[in-house]
Amino acid sequence: MARFMRKGITRFYFVPTIASATLVPTTAEVTAGTRLDTQLADVNGFRYSNNPINVPDMSSTFVANIPGEDSVEASNLTFYEDKTTNAIKTAQPKATTGYIVIFYSGIAGASPAIGDKADVWPIQVASVGRAYTAGNEAAQYQIIYAPTAAPGEEKVLT
Repeated sequence: MARFMRKGITRFYFVPTIASATLVPTTAEVTAGTRLDTQLADVNGFRYSNNPINVPDMSSTFVANIPGEDSVEASNLTFYEDKTTNAIKTAQPKATTGYIVIFYSGIAGASPAIGDKADVWPIQVASVGRAYTAGNEAAQYQIIYAPTAAPGEEKVLT
């Protein structure tokens, strides 16, 4: 077992288009996207789960379950705001559709390549908003995403 900490390993990209209907990205599609993790301050959501259905019956006091609907949590990424340029924010204005590609255990080389594994989240940008604070912290903004379809889990780049 090789445990690891995601910080410094996991990579996030916003990718405008993925041609594959099965959500298998190509290295060209990913590298044409925008790398997000270099300015990423916080991650919330991006969790795919099932809502089991209780199926009690009179023959037992045990309440069994069957799989129910699949769902995702509200998902957002919080970024550090740059005072002069902001390629991440520019690439993802409100209502933009695309994909959040998460290399959950990193990549093998310096950039994404054939064989690297990622989770692929079809999304639409629901909102982009600054986080104002009077505290002693770096300026940030948050992008809230509406997942538009089930994510592609453990996709291998081609």
